[in-house]
Amino acid sequence: MIEAAKQHTICKEISYTGIGLHSGKDVVMTLKPAAINTGIVFVRTDLPARPTIKAVPENVSSTVRATTLSENGAEVFTVEHLMSALSMQAIDNIIIEMSSPEPPVADGSAKVFFDLIEEAGIQEQEAERKIYAVDRVFSVYDGDKYIIVAPYDGYRMSFTSINKHPMLGTQYMDLLLTKESFAKEIDSARTVAFEEEIAYLQKNGLGLGGSLENVVVFGKEGILSVPRFDNELIRHKILDAVGDLYLLGPIKAHVICVCTGHAYNAQIAKQIQAYRKQEA
Repeated sequence: MIEAAKQHTICKEISYTGIGLHSGKDVVMTLKPAAINTGIVFVRTDLPARPTIKAVPENVSSTVRATTLSENGAEVFTVEHLMSALSMQAIDNIIIEMSSPEPPVADGSAKVFFDLIEEAGIQEQEAERKIYAVDRVFSVYDGDKYIIVAPYDGYRMSFTSINKHPMLGTQYMDLLLTKESFAKEIDSARTVAFEEEIAYLQKNGLGLGGSLENVVVFGKEGILSVPRFDNELIRHKILDAVGDLYLLGPIKAHVICVCTGHAYNAQIAKQIQAYRKQEA
């Protein structure tokens, strides 16, 4: 079922410079207003012919530690933090130019991007925004891990995380997602890593831009970073899921996640997209 509102873009061009979380590469990211029905489009300005990559489920090519999108012989990865900010700011149309394959890590959360959009201003456009109200249950199961997307009059997420680390254990959070609740509860939560896996990740070209400021690092004896919340892990899990599911555009649904991550988010987004195309 499609419900309509108005589409939005940003009022003016705005840039942010930093390094990528996994690549450690310098990047200049510029957000630009876009015309109606453009969608969210990444542009690799560092490559010949400046290839474009649309943020849609079909373009997800990897979910190893982040979400990677590929199209036209180019890729962008770790897009989920930016995508979550775009989702909760209701930005439908935007051009994202990047001089490297990965957006800046900033502080490891979505807050910098959320605030950047606020600073650029939000422009209502003269076209209908198509909000997909989920009208059946979708699910992806793998043993005791699963994600379910069910009909709901609003946007709600219920997440359960179970981690063997003694300082984490079982965490649960249930939240009605709005711009206000996201800004208050979710957007400043950072990704979590474990001290013993850092050397392995970096050996494999991951986490090269990570630090104790932009990642919450857990050691065997305690937390090496200064946490922003006592349950920052589950809040960041919700942040990631919001970003990954925004590949579908705006939706009305209750999303229920148990011990899931990017791979499950991508699978269910592709499942919903296939169903929508079939029904269209």
